[in-house]
Amino acid sequence: MDVLQLTSRGRESYDVQLTYSILWECALGIAAITNTRLLDTLDRPREYWAQIKNSISGELSEELAFVEEKNTWKGLLQILHQQEFSSLDAFQQYIQALPDAELKFICLPFAGKKEQVYREQAAQGEEKAIKELMRITDNNPFFPAYIEFISTCEAKSLKKHLIKVMDSWYQEVVKANQQEIEAVLEKDYQSKKAMYQKVSSEELVQWATGGVTYPPEPSVHTVLLIPQYIYRPWNIEADIEGTKVFYYPVSNESVSPSDRYMPDYFLVQKYKALGDEVRLKMVKLLSEHPRTLQDMTERLDIGKSTIHHHLKILRAAKIVEIIDSKYCLKKNVFALLAKEFNWYLEK
Repeated sequence: MDVLQLTSRGRESYDVQLTYSILWECALGIAAITNTRLLDTLDRPREYWAQIKNSISGELSEELAFVEEKNTWKGLLQILHQQEFSSLDAFQQYIQALPDAELKFICLPFAGKKEQVYREQAAQGEEKAIKELMRITDNNPFFPAYIEFISTCEAKSLKKHLIKVMDSWYQEVVKANQQEIEAVLEKDYQSKKAMYQKVSSEELVQWATGGVTYPPEPSVHTVLLIPQYIYRPWNIEADIEGTKVFYYPVSNESVSPSDRYMPDYFLVQKYKALGDEVRLKMVKLLSEHPRTLQDMTERLDIGKSTIHHHLKILRAAKIVEIIDSKYCLKKNVFALLAKEFNWYLEK
């Protein structure tokens, strides 16, 4: 699918691009099944993942075990950002043709424009650069170990692994349902494309992701929105040079297009979160100004653990966020909620 760049009405903060591909879905499926700690939080039940694990070949099981150990799903996503691949064969041929150092450079995470020199040197195997890149990214739970692995591994073996795991996952897990999956992705892509004619860039990002507020950054000129079905209800964020990426969960209406009465998951979560007297009081307090947990506890005369529980619900619904150790309402959350509700009624 070609990348579509659109221009929203009004003030521009950054451009939004939309794209989708069955290859993104493959790479994210590989990421999902190897993130065992997250499986119970995904839309699909654990039984779904257990069934996949029981049905796949021993070869694919071995490759997935390696992905889980080394987090090589990140390399798959990094490579997919290099160009629009028309097919799995084109993706595989691209990897095969890459010079060793270029493959490693692409697979290494983008840590910032100034840090690109360390990324280049690490791809060449320079020990000081590897350590510096690991130090720069040590706030990420897996980047340092991943950087060390990519920088020091044998490129030929890495190529073989990336090609094999992607091909096997597609053939054994995705291919049989490809048309159904692509129909869901296409539906969501078209929905967001149409909505971008009505809202600003920031509103589109917030709506597509179910509430993520992403203000403009000086070095980021583009936000790339990629719908995904396999990792629902999670948003996955990534950075590439000059671009912020959101692999966002497709909406309920895209999954069930024949049911025009199906509300969006995030719309339901917001109204559920607001359907409580205590939480509405908290929202009113936060509408005045940001507050600490202690401040809200004293104002409402309710136990701190109870207040914290309600705040967790409001945060999960993307209504409340934490900035500088204080709770505050997300920017434009209720203006956008009103629009979301009207879109639901009009669809």
